Amino acid sequence: MLTFSLLPKGGIQVMGGSKSFTIFANEEAKTDVTFLQAPEEGIDKENVSWPGEYDFKGLSVKGIGQQEGQHVSYRMEDNGVKMAFIAPPLKEWSEEEIGSLGDIDILVLPAEDVKKVQKLVEKVDPRMIMLVPPAGKKVENDIIKACGAEDKETVKEYKLKGALPSEGREVVVFG
Repeated sequence: MLTFSLLPKGGIQVMGGSKSFTIFANEEAKTDVTFLQAPEEGIDKENVSWPGEYDFKGLSVKGIGQQEGQHVSYRMEDNGVKMAFIAPPLKEWSEEEIGSLGDIDILVLPAEDVKKVQKLVEKVDPRMIMLVPPAGKKVENDIIKACGAEDKETVKEYKLKGALPSEGREVVVFG
């Protein structure tokens, strides 16, 4: 079971897989690995901030750089679940960048720009979408509708128990 939690100051924490990790957090985390959206020099091996491929004993990671590697999103696979974590602020994605994500089960992205969100969702076509609000704000209804859902309750935590939806698409709105 994977547990996705919205952190108080922004970012997502994922527990229950091969390694616990925090992604795009604005605070210190007590997880095995931390993933950052911008490269930083001189950080240790438990912090990843550069494009490239990484393996953390069961957690396979690919850092995808945009803007000449200065903005990093991640494709991960853990226990057969393929996830993409799109870095905030949400950038325009080229066809090549979208192709580098490959087949994705869960798309976790910042809910910032309805047109960019809609394009990514259509191109990636995941089984599940997790919308992360901008810091200090709520996910706007037009973005939720663009993902194929309406009147979704916001959650602080989501537990993926068992398999992903076999039909349709599930939308999780953090808030």
